[in-house]
Amino acid sequence: MRRKHLTLMAVMFAVSLFAAACGGEDRPEAGTLGVVEVEEGDAIQIRSLEAITGDVAFFGLPIERSTLLAIEDYGPIQGFDVDLGTTLDDLCSNDGGQAAAQTIVADEDVIGVIGTSCSGAAVAAAPLITDAGMVLISGGNTSPALTSDLAGTAGENYNVGYYRTAHNDLFQGAAMAKFVFGELGLTTAAAIHDGDPYTQGLAQAFADAFEAEGGTVTGFTAVNKDDTDMVPALTEIAAGSPEALFFPIFQPAGDFIADQASGVPGLENTVLLAADGLLNTNYLALSQTEGMYFSGPDTRFGDNVNESTGKTANDFLAKYEELYGEKPAAPFWAHGYDATTLLLEAIAAASHLDGDTLVIDRQGVRDHLNNISGYSGLIGTINCDEFGDCGAARITVVQNIGGEANAEASLENVVFSFAP
Repeated sequence: MRRKHLTLMAVMFAVSLFAAACGGEDRPEAGTLGVVEVEEGDAIQIRSLEAITGDVAFFGLPIERSTLLAIEDYGPIQGFDVDLGTTLDDLCSNDGGQAAAQTIVADEDVIGVIGTSCSGAAVAAAPLITDAGMVLISGGNTSPALTSDLAGTAGENYNVGYYRTAHNDLFQGAAMAKFVFGELGLTTAAAIHDGDPYTQGLAQAFADAFEAEGGTVTGFTAVNKDDTDMVPALTEIAAGSPEALFFPIFQPAGDFIADQASGVPGLENTVLLAADGLLNTNYLALSQTEGMYFSGPDTRFGDNVNESTGKTANDFLAKYEELYGEKPAAPFWAHGYDATTLLLEAIAAASHLDGDTLVIDRQGVRDHLNNISGYSGLIGTINCDEFGDCGAARITVVQNIGGEANAEASLENVVFSFAP
């Protein structure tokens, strides 16, 4: 049997006929986005859209795996299984996000999507997915442009129906600025991005916050994602003699900056800084990244409990290692788990049985997410604001101990904590 997608007009017509036949008895009306009916024997459809191939697979795979584990831990909704379908790849790019989103919205039975990993992919995917009446909940996007400036103004890429459990990078930029200026005692810094909404947004957030701390930004420039020769950009940066250089970008570009910076006159003693886009065991194992500092989400979740499944962060990690033979290689695993249970809870709240058929109100899913307050997740207490920011604002800075054998330990080598 096939699930049926009903438009609001069709639903209202059916309701009016039923009410007339029953002497005018009131029936609940569907929201403005219509409903999806899941017939007996079928499954509720959601999707995963993450970066699962290429140089950034380390980032998306832990989130995809956390989604699978969350669905298993949560169980059926009113007796109906949840089907994730085939995981789609956002390729950590605008084009990748758009292509995958087009595939997703072609299936009118999909209720919501967990993703994307990368903010650049979300810029293209979010409008398509949300315009189709679905919701998009990310465990990895951090660009302020996707939600707001945290002062009541929507970001340029905000879409109604978009949510995230990852932090807003205005917090991460502030955390790194406070660390550099207040803890390291450095008063000059520069930043490099690659034009991606994530990298450019975070570099700008750092620059603004560093100046607000009293520091001086001596340079702000961009490289291309596929550049291998970083000397021209580094030479431009070196002209300002910065004491610190922040480059919140991805691999492989981040490899070349770390490798070539010390050979550029004027940068020999510059402290190198990066962010969660490079905070993975593969990058930490590179010899040229020894001693570097990295900002990212505070992952010291310990005994935090997800209220929907009763699982703790430690339970999750034990099961993850048992299944995949390794710890999560990047820091957003808990965010992906919580994003998934939030979606499942929203579906449960917005659905009812009509005989043997499960009826899910699309607007009801959004209404539930819009009112999330005090939800206990692996990342801590979750509250969603009016622009879909639901994530914790706690940020840490870790320092790379150095060496492949110490890569996992470096992820936990916290030297600074930030909690606004």
